[in-house]
Amino acid sequence: MKSAVENLTPTRVKLTVEVPATDLKPRLDAAYKSIGANVQIPGFRKGKVPARIIDQRFGRGAVVQEAINDALPEYYTQAVQEHELRPLGQPEVNLTSLPMEDGQDFVFEAEVDIVPAFELPDFSDIEVTVDAVQASEEDVQARLDNLRERFGTLKTIKRKAKTGDHATIDLSAKIGDEEIDSVTGVSYVIGSGTMLEGLDKALRGTKAGDTVEFASPLAGGDRAGEEAEVTVTVQTVKERELPELDDDFAQLASQFDTMEELEADLRKQAEQGAKFEQGISARDKVLDAMLERVDIPVPESLVEAEVHRHLEDENRLDDDVHRAEVTESTTKAMRTQFLLDAIVERDEVQVDQGELIEYIMMTAQQYGMNPQEFAQQIDQGGQVQSMVAEVGRRKALASVLEAAKVVDGEGNVIDLNEIDPDAEDDEDLEELDDLETVEDLGEEAEVAADAESGETEVDAAGSEQHADADAKA
Repeated sequence: MKSAVENLTPTRVKLTVEVPATDLKPRLDAAYKSIGANVQIPGFRKGKVPARIIDQRFGRGAVVQEAINDALPEYYTQAVQEHELRPLGQPEVNLTSLPMEDGQDFVFEAEVDIVPAFELPDFSDIEVTVDAVQASEEDVQARLDNLRERFGTLKTIKRKAKTGDHATIDLSAKIGDEEIDSVTGVSYVIGSGTMLEGLDKALRGTKAGDTVEFASPLAGGDRAGEEAEVTVTVQTVKERELPELDDDFAQLASQFDTMEELEADLRKQAEQGAKFEQGISARDKVLDAMLERVDIPVPESLVEAEVHRHLEDENRLDDDVHRAEVTESTTKAMRTQFLLDAIVERDEVQVDQGELIEYIMMTAQQYGMNPQEFAQQIDQGGQVQSMVAEVGRRKALASVLEAAKVVDGEGNVIDLNEIDPDAEDDEDLEELDDLETVEDLGEEAEVAADAESGETEVDAAGSEQHADADAKA
């Protein structure tokens, strides 16, 4: 087999592969045997049908198609490996010469997007400036108010409802005589704006037992955006009664005995939260500085496909302003993945089981899922390597961030190692670590997060590097 590669763009290549007739002959022989074993022709035993009879009955094209469908993925993968390409997605295959006669070679072309090649510059001298840490009294008060809300109690009221009250309601929506949706006994905070447009206004001034009607566009479903007649019946109205801010509250809501101690701890939390936000800002600015130092082209077709999928999910395909925003963010995300994967490969970044478990814990919490169930899902979904790759990218960025100089607006050097975000729940972590599935994941995580396991998200669909020749043959 001979192959050649042509660079169409920095992110797209065309492979031309020539397979000699002698190399393809075993595939053709196997195709004849397979077809002969599955047909019954009078005068011949099953599996003993001569090739010329199969050609007469079914045509040479059927044999060639079966042979090529079997052989093409292997020849394509071999060519990709020979030229050390990293494909993104499935190739577009064109069969340029088919062996319709004995002794003819098989030739095909395959166009595919690839991870671009680029030089990694020196990032050791990056310096960024972030805002100084400011934990204001407003921050402390906000934390105290949230804590107080958590320990508040709901009390039935007789006055008219107002913003902030908790109402239990029955609601139905109709378009004409057709009931589109209905719910009963739903708890709703007036003023939250989490249900239908106009509901907050309709509920203000009501009492238990009142029924109100208003028109509102539907927020979801098959008829989203259409105006419906909404009927709401108020079952109960309650207000949240907040506890007094005294030592009794401090003992109820915390491990402290006095309000003075509780407020001191909340102030410390606010300061730590501000430092954490400062660290996030530093990370983002370091990443921006890294991207400014290197020219990384991205495959336009993959960007367009991702943008289209995103806008389609949001039903905003005609929103040109939003399209431009999504295109920019998608392009940056893709460039970031390429950059961090290159650092992972250069520095031979390794991902161990503990790091993978920690990332699974964090991700499960973001989705509000049980860590064990989440681990089982990613294992069953074949997402282990993508998780390993993401942890590798995070470690690559952390290594650059550690070497960067970070100062605040007042010129003070910031030590990012002093930032102590909230610790993971140790009990959940131990529980996850004991899971057999995660032990299996850990075995896979011991490999380097290199080019093979460091595929980008846009790469995942094409990781098998198989070309579909059915339609072309």
